[in-house]
Amino acid sequence: MVTSPDPAASPDIPFAGLTPDLILDALEAAGFMPDGRLLALNSYENRVWQVGVEDGAPMVMKFYRPGRWSDAAILEEHAFVRQLAEAEIPAVPPLDCGGSTLLSHGGFRFAVFPRCGGREPELNRADTLTWLGRFIGRIHAVGATQPYVHRPALDVETFGVAPRDWLLAQDCIPADLRPAWQAAADLAIEGVRRCYERAGDVALLRLHGDCHRGNLLWIEADQARGGSTGPHFVDFDDSRTGPAVQDLWMLLEGDRASMQSQLADIVAGYEDFAEFSTRELHLVEALRTLRLLHYSAWLASRWNDPAFPAAFPWFGTARYWQDRILELREQIALMDEPPLWSS
Repeated sequence: MVTSPDPAASPDIPFAGLTPDLILDALEAAGFMPDGRLLALNSYENRVWQVGVEDGAPMVMKFYRPGRWSDAAILEEHAFVRQLAEAEIPAVPPLDCGGSTLLSHGGFRFAVFPRCGGREPELNRADTLTWLGRFIGRIHAVGATQPYVHRPALDVETFGVAPRDWLLAQDCIPADLRPAWQAAADLAIEGVRRCYERAGDVALLRLHGDCHRGNLLWIEADQARGGSTGPHFVDFDDSRTGPAVQDLWMLLEGDRASMQSQLADIVAGYEDFAEFSTRELHLVEALRTLRLLHYSAWLASRWNDPAFPAAFPWFGTARYWQDRILELREQIALMDEPPLWSS
């Protein structure tokens, strides 16, 4: 269902026209009767709301950032999550409302999801990590069955070279720090390329892409109502093609010994359902480096969205870029160390 674009919306302020009335009208147009309750959920790239429904459980509505993904790319993600749910993997697909999972109202594209409650998983527990590893292995087993067509790959060019070049072209970095940052970024990208060379020809598959604790919900079974305890995977908005280890390394934290132990627990569960190539361990610090470069460019590219200066007031300061230079230099050194599990 499509209505005319809201004249208040613009590329500079992408969600300016997303008013409470529009949100409620959009849910009603999707076939639900809202009761007027709205709760904004934590999201910056898109806008996500929990909306009360008369005589039913609340729904979650995700309004997509204009211009970020094509319709085809969004529908491709929806189809992947639906495949996972059909394979009884605890992912949360959008609802089909009138023949499509991607809807439009007031110039905004959106999807409607059932609400899924839960808490962050306890990643300091070996059994939790093994449990997560099993489900990630199952996600990857499905992800490997067919490729993405409309979504890009996560690689050196898209997450390293392009963000570096964009930041330099936009003059985002203070002039006195620009040479040091550029030198660190150039060396970091060279280090990433060496890591990929050491890893060799690794398999690429459809991933969650942003598999950190914030996108995992741990649900305790309600014995009275049934259901099962365990993780649910949410927010596949950053789903891309890439190496399997991308969905593992963000669950690791602490010093090297701690990360080795955590990785062993995750892979023990993972290999119940999918084979893990240890050559991909050469990519852990490389992928971390690419994420750091991409994150700076992401913040800079979103700065006209009023939500970003309010949420990230420290971005763009001299201190911010000084810290990023030190961070990249640390990554350059880490990428030349033996990978996790090496003696």
